[in-house]
Amino acid sequence: MTSSPAPESSSDPARLDPARLDPARRDLAQLLLPVIRWTPERGFSDARPLIDEALALGVGGFQLVGGEQDGVRALAKELQLKSKHPLLIAAELERGAGQQFAGATGLPPVAAITALGDVEALRRAARLTAREARTMGVNWNLAPVCDLDLVIENPLIGTRALGHDARSVAPLVTAWIEACQAEGVLACAKHFPGLGRAMHDGHVSRPVVDTPADQLKELDLHPFRAAIGAGVASVMASHVCYPALDPSRVPASQSREMLQWLLRQQLKYDNLIVSDALTMTAALGEGGEPAHAAVQALRGGCDLLLDPGPLEAALAALTAAFHDGTLDPERVRQSVRRRLKWAQWASPPNDWRRPSGADTAWGALLADRVLRIEHGPVPPMGAITEVAVVDDDDEVPERRPDRTGIVEAMRLAGNDARIVSAPTPASGGPFVIAVFADYVPRKGRHTLLPRTAEAVQQLVAQAEALQRSVVLVGLGDPRFVAQLNMAVPTIGSWSGDRVMQQAAGRHLVKAKR
Repeated sequence: MTSSPAPESSSDPARLDPARLDPARRDLAQLLLPVIRWTPERGFSDARPLIDEALALGVGGFQLVGGEQDGVRALAKELQLKSKHPLLIAAELERGAGQQFAGATGLPPVAAITALGDVEALRRAARLTAREARTMGVNWNLAPVCDLDLVIENPLIGTRALGHDARSVAPLVTAWIEACQAEGVLACAKHFPGLGRAMHDGHVSRPVVDTPADQLKELDLHPFRAAIGAGVASVMASHVCYPALDPSRVPASQSREMLQWLLRQQLKYDNLIVSDALTMTAALGEGGEPAHAAVQALRGGCDLLLDPGPLEAALAALTAAFHDGTLDPERVRQSVRRRLKWAQWASPPNDWRRPSGADTAWGALLADRVLRIEHGPVPPMGAITEVAVVDDDDEVPERRPDRTGIVEAMRLAGNDARIVSAPTPASGGPFVIAVFADYVPRKGRHTLLPRTAEAVQQLVAQAEALQRSVVLVGLGDPRFVAQLNMAVPTIGSWSGDRVMQQAAGRHLVKAKR
């Protein structure tokens, strides 16, 4: 009597891992880039289920948002060791590694650096950022912004842009990318074909840019041509519609006209194309899901899919689209090859230069250099300095820097600086009003709230009643504090990041008697 074959064990890895049964699923998983978010309360603990699922599926990389320097380093090392293949570990470090990671060096926005007219400072900023990123295991910086600062109504670009003149911006883009990639970190030119003319925030709605094609190609695309000429490793596609470039009115991240014809064929770009975050409202459209957006982005020409929402849903949708012919198998293979090429390029861990003490000290000095003083000079502070905080950005609380950096820097320099709600007789020196107002995601506006202006005017009146002078500190894009139209000494600090708060605090204390 012949015995029947034993049933397969339910613990058989080949049965448990669908990728072992479906090579297409395995390849598609490598094109997903989930986001790992850190919280001050729990660190990366809340992201553990996502990390485990992503590594089991075999994703091609991660974006890290927030964290402390040592913890980020440990996590990046763990991810690479547990992955089946070399990973791309990305972070958005437009303003230095300290923009995301506590303990690393924060830098001024690029608009502040370029205002110095010192291209070597821009190169050094890119170089320092890349060196610090590498020491933490981050091998892909989602920067620089190649969008032109063309319209004040744009709710997102502001000081993130290198400038408004395409011809002037192009060599700056080249310098930034070459300095970054010389340190073994991928750069990313964003947001193709140019976000500078968008009048709405893609986190809230889908913007449409109706500019004629000839203007877009002559101006907006010029920095991207420079980036391609510099050998940029990646380009990020925007979720903006450009009817003059694609009459179907799909966003650039899902447009074959813009990605496969314009970017690949006409501009002859052959490196990575990554989507902007697929959880953004602009990517989803009305009632859409990230999984659907992922399919459309890959079909349109993206190689990598950033923040694709629930991983299993995205991978299931991509796999179904592969098998029903929606996705071109050869295009998928090309994307897998491109990802692996650049992950391998960035993978050697030990043969890159680390930032020196001089590098990090230079970063702090750079923050001091870029400060703008208007209606000055700044008067000397009293032994006690009262600082009132007026926050125009408090409706967008996530990832907001704390508001204490300015007084902490003053205290470190020996001044008794205090945060107050209004001026008091405790100090006879100048009264400092710190106005936090910038272009930030989900804020969706380019003007101060009426209540912000009213709060500043009330504080000024209260200080004048005590016969005290006033100093304004604008912690954000200078165009916001300029809307107050006040002829008092004003320190323009370009951003509300901690590094710029500290620079403003140091300047206040240094004011000459």
